[in-house]
Amino acid sequence: MTFPKDFIWGAATSAYQIEGAAQEDGKGPSIWDLFCRKPGAVGQGASGDIACDHYHCRREDITLMREISLQAYRFSIAWPRVLPQGKGPVNKKGLEFYDRLVDDLLAAGITPYVTLFHWDYPQALHEQGGWLNRDSSDWFAEYAAVVVNRLSDRVQNWFTINEPQTFIVCGYQHGSHAPGERLEFSQVLLVAHNVLLAHGKAVQAIRSRAQEKPSVGYALSVNPVAVPATNSAEDIQAAQHAFFANAQKGRMNNSWWTDPVVFGRYPEDGLVLFANALPAICESDMKTISQPLDVLGLNVYFGELHRANAGGAPEVIPFAPEHPRTSFNWPVVPESLYWAAKLYAARYKLPVIISENGMSNNDAPSSDGAVHDPQRIEFLQSYLRELKRACADGIDVRGYFLWSLMDNFEWAAGYRERFGIVYVDYPTQKRIVKDSASWYRQVIAANGALL
Repeated sequence: MTFPKDFIWGAATSAYQIEGAAQEDGKGPSIWDLFCRKPGAVGQGASGDIACDHYHCRREDITLMREISLQAYRFSIAWPRVLPQGKGPVNKKGLEFYDRLVDDLLAAGITPYVTLFHWDYPQALHEQGGWLNRDSSDWFAEYAAVVVNRLSDRVQNWFTINEPQTFIVCGYQHGSHAPGERLEFSQVLLVAHNVLLAHGKAVQAIRSRAQEKPSVGYALSVNPVAVPATNSAEDIQAAQHAFFANAQKGRMNNSWWTDPVVFGRYPEDGLVLFANALPAICESDMKTISQPLDVLGLNVYFGELHRANAGGAPEVIPFAPEHPRTSFNWPVVPESLYWAAKLYAARYKLPVIISENGMSNNDAPSSDGAVHDPQRIEFLQSYLRELKRACADGIDVRGYFLWSLMDNFEWAAGYRERFGIVYVDYPTQKRIVKDSASWYRQVIAANGALL
């Protein structure tokens, strides 16, 4: 069996993680530019100042994409590269970079998938209150309009925001990511609400301004995926409940980020649990947030096993010490890809696309100069088999984007973690196509039949 005939095979990156050129051609600073300067904030004292220098190596990287036979490439736009102050005057050179990137991708036969926001918030707007400011959603809509006006004659596939739960919880609650804040929970909920408003207004901007009929999505981190320990109805129900229930103060589950976008309302259990911390929520906000979507993007990396206890409530089954893990210490759980797609499709009745999936591995060139990464091949094969199972079960999965095209700046971990199917030697910026990239090319050519 192969995947559906129109299934999309791609790879993904984000602007701050690969572009570099942090202070070139009029780009303004982002919160990550400043966070990386804080002593101890990022592993090895690293930053994205140079990263993979994709800003200057764009054509070489697209040549590699074509060699791998990618059908699509998901990348993000750096908001402060386009609008250095976050709003107001457009940086012509910054916008031209993405203009050329799109043209070069299309010339190579690769479909561009644009993510408008992947965490590199303009520092100038952060100093005006950032996501705590009610105006932040309008700032984002203004930025979205600028990008859509310029690129939508050639770009049809859009994601508004990448992993809101990750950048909000890590950046504004735990302080481990930019901007490194530890807000009161009521303020975290306000940030979340304004981000959801920004998403809705961006969807409006895309649909009202797109020159070609758009497909609009929203990319979510769903980790850890709740995987039922057995196929019993009780365990499946327990996993489903754990995946979507809001059961802990200070932690917002998957439904908190997706119910408003699809159903136009926050989940009732969260409203009850967070009652004393909720921001003002008006009906017009919910109408704005719940703009129609074409697809839900799921970023899937790992899961945890759930079973129903004697009372029917979900409980986690710990993994054995010898259970396989990636170098990021994430458990390898191939079934998480199947259950993420299944549970999201069942609840939200929308097509899904795997907008990220991959593993960090301790890769290095061997004595023959090549990069052999059999662990990654095994990981990807096992996960993709589960995604094929989801398609066979009739789940509407539209495509798969491997994270990542190349090794890159991995946020607070610096350059320690290597997720790429292309090795990057950072001092020289030399690229080496890993064995996993050659394997992925064969998977794409056979539309998954060889898995």
